[in-house]
Amino acid sequence: MKNYELLTIFKPSLDSEELDKAVDKISSDVKASKGEVVSVDKMGRKKLAYDLQGYRDGFFTTLVVSLPADSIVEFKRTLKLNDNVLRFMFMEASKKTEANV
Repeated sequence: MKNYELLTIFKPSLDSEELDKAVDKISSDVKASKGEVVSVDKMGRKKLAYDLQGYRDGFFTTLVVSLPADSIVEFKRTLKLNDNVLRFMFMEASKKTEANV
């Protein structure tokens, strides 16, 4: 399994409890895809450079996850279907990131 970094932008209309539930939902999706969550970093609410689905800001989170290669496509599909996610970026974690974890 490789480590991947997942940057997610959540809707700003979520309160802190709903945001925690949304992050837990993504964590459970990782576990359902036979992976594991290495670390979670909630960076807070930030202003966006341009409107996303009518929102001017969003809650940013970064998760480092370890997933098998055959389950990545299905995991990305579940992220696209999540109504609370405005945008996400899923990339292979660099060696420097893995060393810091």
